[in-house]
Amino acid sequence: MLSLVCEGPTHGNAVTLHLARYGDLGRVWNVQKAVVYRSLDRLTDLGLLRSAGEERSSKGPVRQLVEATDAGRAAAVAWQQQPVQHTRDIRSELLVKLALLNRAGIDPHDLLLAQRALLAPAADALRERIATAAGFDRTLLQWRYETTAATVRFLDALLGQDQLPHRMHGVQLRQSIRGPGPGTS
Repeated sequence: MLSLVCEGPTHGNAVTLHLARYGDLGRVWNVQKAVVYRSLDRLTDLGLLRSAGEERSSKGPVRQLVEATDAGRAAAVAWQQQPVQHTRDIRSELLVKLALLNRAGIDPHDLLLAQRALLAPAADALRERIATAAGFDRTLLQWRYETTAATVRFLDALLGQDQLPHRMHGVQLRQSIRGPGPGTS
């Protein structure tokens, strides 16, 4: 939400539309209207947002505008560039960061490299632990390894490093299947 407000003065309803189920960001990270308004209030209490006046609307009450403070902009930029710590959060947190960077016209290269640097050693460690695990522990480790390795392949594809098969963790990773490229039918 803070990152959306950093795009320019806005109001809770506009933020809600972006984060609604079929909104441009809601497809990745859906946030309910009540949570948006509570979060905007909390961000204001923290000094990351401030009032920016009002906007009249023919569709309802006057809307209270908010804008990011300097501290809010700095916090948003820092968060957007920080790799996600847990593989389980890749789908929501990393994808929303990539969407926000895209909206701002910012190259995600550094974030992608940092994310890969964090995950590749984790995949190595998981793969090594699978060999000695048994029962459900082995199943869980296999799931975590496969998820992490797939995420590394995803990052490689985004980084443009998937032109040739390459080795990771002692396992041959194949180039991902992609549709036709630009200019092809």
